[in-house]
Amino acid sequence: MRRKPVVLITGASGEMGHGLIERLSERGGSLDILALDIRELSPELKARCAHTLVGATLDQFLLGRLVSEFESHAVFHLAALLSTRSEFTPETAHQVNVGGTLNLLKLAVEQSRWHGQRVKFMFPSTIAIYGIPDLATKQRAGRVNEDQFLTPATMYGANKLYCEHLGRYYSRHYRQLAVEKERAGIDFRSIRFPGLISAFTVPSGGTSDYAPEMIHAAAQDQPYACFVREDARIPFMAMPDGIDALLRLMDAAPEALTRVVYNIGAFNPSAGEIAELTRKAFPGAMISFQPDLKRQGIVDSWPADVDDSAARRDWGWKPAHDLGTTFHEYLVPNIRQRYARA
Repeated sequence: MRRKPVVLITGASGEMGHGLIERLSERGGSLDILALDIRELSPELKARCAHTLVGATLDQFLLGRLVSEFESHAVFHLAALLSTRSEFTPETAHQVNVGGTLNLLKLAVEQSRWHGQRVKFMFPSTIAIYGIPDLATKQRAGRVNEDQFLTPATMYGANKLYCEHLGRYYSRHYRQLAVEKERAGIDFRSIRFPGLISAFTVPSGGTSDYAPEMIHAAAQDQPYACFVREDARIPFMAMPDGIDALLRLMDAAPEALTRVVYNIGAFNPSAGEIAELTRKAFPGAMISFQPDLKRQGIVDSWPADVDDSAARRDWGWKPAHDLGTTFHEYLVPNIRQRYARA
């Protein structure tokens, strides 16, 4: 029985999975989409996939089925337990975020041995891998590059940073003392994403989610108490640009890449600036600021902005949306339509 050539997407029903499946299905190509998530995909999303599976990346039986039935040529490993949820169950977060990634890396190695080609392994990382010690240092630091302040203060950030190192190892140094060199292997590529804002999916467990939560609440005429200060500032990005970045990096020629992991950025408003834009778009918005000191401390440890010059130079990264177009052309029209239908 011939195995089916696919691009595997884990965490497929999440915020990023929705957009990625839509874009890949519109692209077409020789590889079918195999979507994996712990929840059943919506009928609309399922219709865009050739194959769907319900299960976890920690399920060894399921992973065995992936190897026996499918021939994976690319992997988008989106499944993760996000920052806020990870702090409530750090050990579980480690199992999911690190154990799940290690399982997928091992699967990709095995797949490359079967079909004799390198498997592209696309890994969304995060600005949570940074750990700036205090606000004064954050203000002095300005735009932070990929090699600064790598001392995360959260389990999620620690997990993601370690997985970046795992990916680098599997991509460049795997079994380096073995007598026989691996014939193919993994082409690991990672992006450290800022806070991602989606008009089509409701945020679920990220510490940067105060921005999308604020907007979705306003569109439903619900009050929202923001858990960070008005002056809190981190980088953000519209979800379509995040999807575009993953696909651009996937398409980049290997010889053009000088790094395994890249920063990308778009805009970096304060929480107060986001609230002001939200109030203008939804005049009845009921937004207050009630900082949670612990979550605020996490946000304060992340950069106010990132240096993404390597991504711009190596693979032509450039966001299509700035803060204004994100609000006025992407978020507001689509969120209004979403809740008008509800």
